Formats: sequence, structure tokens, C-alpha cells
Amino acid sequence: MKALIAMSGGVDSSVAAYLMQQKGYECAGCTMKLFENSDAGEDPARSCCSINDLNDARRVAELLGMPYFVFNYIDEFRKKVIDRFVNAYLDAQTPNPCIDCNRYLKFDRLLEHALMSGYDMLASGHYARIQFDGSQYHLLRGKDPSKDQSYVLYNLTQGQLAHLTFPLGEYDKDEVREIAREQGFVNAKKPDSQDICFVPDGDYARLVEERSGVPAVPGHFVDRDGNILGEHRGLIHYTIGQRRGLGLSLPAPLYVLRLNAKKNEVVLGPNEALFSHEVMVKDMNWISGKTPEAPFSAQAKIRYSQHMAAAEIFPLADGGARLVFADAQRAVTPGQSAVIYQGDEVLGGGIIM
Repeated sequence: MKALIAMSGGVDSSVAAYLMQQKGYECAGCTMKLFENSDAGEDPARSCCSINDLNDARRVAELLGMPYFVFNYIDEFRKKVIDRFVNAYLDAQTPNPCIDCNRYLKFDRLLEHALMSGYDMLASGHYARIQFDGSQYHLLRGKDPSKDQSYVLYNLTQGQLAHLTFPLGEYDKDEVREIAREQGFVNAKKPDSQDICFVPDGDYARLVEERSGVPAVPGHFVDRDGNILGEHRGLIHYTIGQRRGLGLSLPAPLYVLRLNAKKNEVVLGPNEALFSHEVMVKDMNWISGKTPEAPFSAQAKIRYSQHMAAAEIFPLADGGARLVFADAQRAVTPGQSAVIYQGDEVLGGGIIM
């Protein structure tokens, strides 16, 4: 059996490569080159997919005695991830580009490349698990709850799961770093990347303006009754739930409740106004391949870092879903993803409207 290992240059994918070798697979490593570092104006040492990361991945592959390749997906990444990111911000939404990268690049383009090249499996360093019950594949949360990455994998299909493996799913982070140290990997102590790879300085607004050529247009901060409270710098500078950086002198703390693209307004209000029980979701992907025929009880997350919360799930005929949470959820944000679970299993997810 042959396996292609997606290697980012970090410790997780390096250990995934080692574990696949230990399972007896004939392995090769690869890195997706997704953008030119100068495109986003970043320090090459700070972002993933940098020349330093490629060198780390190559050194680990050489140490393991496996071939190593770099695949150029710059054009696809620009169209499927960066442009979608920019357009979402211009539409007053807050996207998650890591989900798009997994959906359109790693587990679509790269998986297709692997299968066409004669590999049986594509492995990555995600903390998640895949189980097969004899008729269907199931995506499960990783063993380490602090590192579980199943949230960003909800777009996977049965056909993809049949050729994917996540070797780290049964490990916790400390165990992974210990394996890396034992094997003498150059990146054993390398810190995890915390930034969006093409915006490592966190200045999303700058990137949106530069990529789109559309400058941010100032407008009004308003309260829930439409009263003007001040002037904002452009909708792309704000997200739901934000309190800091508004530049207003107010008698009491106010938070961003909504971004009104039609009126170019940022609606502010008290913290309690951020909570809601109902979340509408579009573009649902059901991992089983079948849309549930009736409402059901489950758990769901409306952002990566959130704990799961009990909810009633109502599948809709238009391919979306209505989620009704038992406890009101704070700062439901259009453009982010809602992911549905039953216990450890990921049932699917979609984009919050």
C-alpha cells in the first residue's frame, strides 16, 4: 500500500509521516505551495507554507528516507481560498479560510493528485479519526479534545474518507512531540501556527483592500434604534461580538451586533443582545451522503474554539438547516461554520447565514 503524506513543515504532519511508515506503507511526502510569501507582504519566517516550512518538511522526509515533492497550487489557492476570503469580507461576513483550504485544495485537488499518481491513501496531521463500519465511513473527533480539528473537516464525503487517514487521531499533542524528539526531527519544538497563513499579521482589512482594489468606505455606527453614535472605518474592520477598537467614547460598553452592508452601518448594542437560540445555515454537507428526513437532537458548534452545545436540528429542503439551541449562543457570525455532532461523530456542517 502506498501513501502520500501532506507535510506542512510542522511537527504534526512530520509525525504523521513517521507513523504511516511504521504501519508499513510505502510513503512519499509532499507540500502544497499555496502562495508567494511576498503576495501578502509577510515575513517568510512567520507563516506556514514559507520557504522555511518547505525546508523543514524536506529534511524530515529525507531523514525518514522517503521521496518528497512540492506541488504548485498557487492559482487554485488564490481562486478558491484567498478570493473567497476577500469576497466574504466585502459581503460583510467573517469567513474561515482553513475550511476552504481543506475543502478545495487538500482533500480535493491534492487527494485527486494522489489517487491519479497511484497512491492508495492521503495522510495528514489533523487530529481527527475515521472509522469504517463495513458499509459507511464515520468522521470522529480526535482523542485529544484540546487539539481536535474535526470542525474544519465537516465537508468531507464518503468517497474522500475512503482514501484518507489521520494518524494522529489517537494521540495527544504531548505524545506527538515526544515521538518527534525521539526521532530527532528538526521541528520537534516548533510552535504551532496560530495565524491565517496568508495574513500572519492579522490585518485582514489591508489584505481585502489590496486584493479587491476596493477601499473601505466609512459609514455610521448606529444603535438598535438607528441613532447615529459615530463614524466607522469601513465594514471590513469589524466582526460580530467585537468591543475593542471601535474608537468611540461611550457611557457603557457596546458590542458589534450586526453589519448592515446595504446601509454601510455597524449596529452596536449591549452584550446581552448578542445571544440567540436560532442559527440558520446554508450549503449543508452531510458526511453520510444523505440528508436526514426528520428533525433530530444533536450537539453543534458555531465556531472552532467553542464547546459543543445541545441543539435541535431541522434539515431544510433548500440544502440548509435550522439549528435551535437549548442555550442561547453568543455572537452568531455570518460566514463562519456551524458543525453538527452526535457524541464524537461529525454529522456535517454548513455556512452560517
